[in-house]
Amino acid sequence: MDDLDTIDLRSDTVTKPTAGMMEAMLSADVGDDVYHEDPTVNALQDFVADFFGAEQGLYFPTGSMANQAAIKLHTQPGEQLIAHEWSHVYNYEGGGVSFNSGVSCKLLSGDRGMLKADQIAAAVNPPDFYHSPLTTLVCVENTTNKGGGACYALEDLRAIGAECHNYGLKYHLDGARLWNALVSQNQNPKEYGGLFDTISVCLSKGLGAPMGTVLVGKSQVIQRAMRVRKVLGGGMRQVGYMAAAGLYGIQHQLERLSKDHIKAQDLAKTLATLDYVQKVEPTQTNIVIFYLKPEVAQERFLEFLDQNKVRISAMGQGKWRMVTHLDYTGQQHQRMLSLLKNFSIA
Repeated sequence: MDDLDTIDLRSDTVTKPTAGMMEAMLSADVGDDVYHEDPTVNALQDFVADFFGAEQGLYFPTGSMANQAAIKLHTQPGEQLIAHEWSHVYNYEGGGVSFNSGVSCKLLSGDRGMLKADQIAAAVNPPDFYHSPLTTLVCVENTTNKGGGACYALEDLRAIGAECHNYGLKYHLDGARLWNALVSQNQNPKEYGGLFDTISVCLSKGLGAPMGTVLVGKSQVIQRAMRVRKVLGGGMRQVGYMAAAGLYGIQHQLERLSKDHIKAQDLAKTLATLDYVQKVEPTQTNIVIFYLKPEVAQERFLEFLDQNKVRISAMGQGKWRMVTHLDYTGQQHQRMLSLLKNFSIA
């Protein structure tokens, strides 16, 4: 399959560096980051921390490692965290919550992957009841992955944070696609830094960098995170070449996320008109989730896509996902809209 002819909407992680990003990578000033001597990594960490109004940042190779480090920082073995049942930290990080930190999850339901403040109190185990795990952490995700790129309102995040404060719980944000939420909702990123104990933000999705996530929080927490990153195997050397890509993405490819959002909305609107589609989830950012009607053969739809060199994600039980990104061109978009209309149940 020729990549030049392929429309790949499986994820926004499939992007390749732009020309400007490649130039930034090749010209990066680097050093040994384990000694904290990589100037580009240091610049990225400082930039992201300041961007979110946090005290300090730490560069990780992956988002999963950053999330797992945060959980380790905020919990002790035998304790319990609260998260949505669709959360990435529970579903897509290889069981790391139990493997790395020895904690269990209290999983809650909620619209499109989001929690509400009034759920927290009922989910907290009584601290004096030693038969149940001690609840110590709440993890939320913005935007939500399985929830179709849904965005939290800041007032809802503040309300959850107030409950965390009331019960003495730590508060972590998996912000893998937080950049999309900021652009979509026109939010001030500095409001996030004082709200959460830790925030992870991914650079290899909508921003288009090849790798990397930054964890931000108070300096005391991030100093401890350095040790956890080492234990998890995340010490890197001249990684400024990759950090330069992330820094370039934030500085030059953040505002263009709105173009991805517009294309996603176009796809959602088109899908909603098609006789073989049962339902389309509300589309706020760059993720489109839709369901085929029960009578539609999944294999036939997949074969149709394959024949037309289109890749999207089958999520099982008639549920499908498309994710727009910077390598999904306007020409590909028009072709995709036409292809969707050309599929027939008969």
